[in-house]
Amino acid sequence: MSDRPPQAPWDLRDYATTMARYNRWMNEKVYAAADALADEQRKADRGAFFRSIHGTLNHLLLADEAWMQRLHGQPVTMTSPDQEVHSDFAALRAARQAMDQRLMDWAEGLEVATPSRLLSFFSVSYQKEITMPYVVAVMQVFNHQTHHRGQVTTLLTQLGAEVGPTDLPVMPGWQ
Repeated sequence: MSDRPPQAPWDLRDYATTMARYNRWMNEKVYAAADALADEQRKADRGAFFRSIHGTLNHLLLADEAWMQRLHGQPVTMTSPDQEVHSDFAALRAARQAMDQRLMDWAEGLEVATPSRLLSFFSVSYQKEITMPYVVAVMQVFNHQTHHRGQVTTLLTQLGAEVGPTDLPVMPGWQ
């Protein structure tokens, strides 16, 4: 097993559309569970990387926007990884739904990528220029979501809110 990214042309569209569908499904479940909580519960500092449920959901939206900007060759507007996009939960949820559609539209338009295709960008989080294989950048969009959504799922479970199954094989429409 190699630690390197795929070395042959890779059908990113199949991967990305599957992951965009998974993302949308899980975001709907997470937001539904979070909606059952009081705003104070969602915004309470619970020791997560971005403090609260709301803060982590906000960070995910912010990061997805930054990745979409990078992948479309646009300037990144994020100034800090904890920059607040929406303080209102309903507005955050609506923006999340719009972003999930944007991710799906982008994924459906992806083409085969060769191993030599690179993406270079300045990372606001790490304060440095990064160059990486394009296929790895696409993977990172979804890996980042899964990582932080797992944190939110844990916080929701600790508060008695049930997200339900989170595994890709039980996603509706998979079978």
